[in-house]
Amino acid sequence: MPYFGVHQSISAGFDAAVYDAAAMGYDCVQIFSGNSNRWDNKPISETAARKFQEALAKTGQYDPLVHDSYLINLASPDEALHEKSVARFTDELVRAQILGVPRVVMHPGAAKDDSKEAALDRVARSFDRIFESIPENTTQVLVETTAGQGSYLGGTFEEIAAIIAACDHKDRLGVCLDTCHVFAAGYDFRTKASYDAMFEQFDRTVGLDRLAAFHLNDSMKKLESHGDRHDHIGKGEIGLDAFAMLINDPRFAQKPMYLETPKKETEEGEAWDVLNLKALKALLN
Repeated sequence: MPYFGVHQSISAGFDAAVYDAAAMGYDCVQIFSGNSNRWDNKPISETAARKFQEALAKTGQYDPLVHDSYLINLASPDEALHEKSVARFTDELVRAQILGVPRVVMHPGAAKDDSKEAALDRVARSFDRIFESIPENTTQVLVETTAGQGSYLGGTFEEIAAIIAACDHKDRLGVCLDTCHVFAAGYDFRTKASYDAMFEQFDRTVGLDRLAAFHLNDSMKKLESHGDRHDHIGKGEIGLDAFAMLINDPRFAQKPMYLETPKKETEEGEAWDVLNLKALKALLN
């Protein structure tokens, strides 16, 4: 079976995020390595990194994942923003390695007033520049599928494949498939036929061997709405049948699947992270 993870706050410490995820029954955790809405972050201390690794060992969790800052836009045609993004993403990889996290997931960014073709190439060139600037760093980058809103890249599998194809360091790149995002982008996978067709298309364009992780989110928005609004498992437009097919797919039996669903508690004071995990586990064969 796959193993389930959840995005957790680091406000109480990196180690606290691990313990909180484990207390709810999760196998792994996704975190930010700093403040996701700031360009600068204080360094990660040796003590903080050690306590994080100790928490993983004590709870038996594996495959922690870092999500990059929302400010980063490696596709930006604005030179100043692009340079800030390159510097910040480089730091994301360094911070992940300090924490001992093997992968960083990132949104490929937005083309703004430039062409998507030029922006896709800009992302790939940025990756090459970053990887070559820190040759001792081994952190893998997972390019995340997006809802394809506006000029955002990653709304089609072809765009993800184009970034990988243009990058000289392809071995450093993988993909994280977000269920809400691909659905909002126009990929319907709610029936067996459409589910098979979507992953056949992914394999043909990107390659299933690149698929390293999933974000499990239902969608508040309809198919091909290009709206990035996450919902609780089975409560949105995607529904339970699609998630049942995904988590029982033997091809993904060893893939980490992280929830990024809304954190607000129910009116009864129940934690949605707990309820969403129960909903997923109830679907396992």
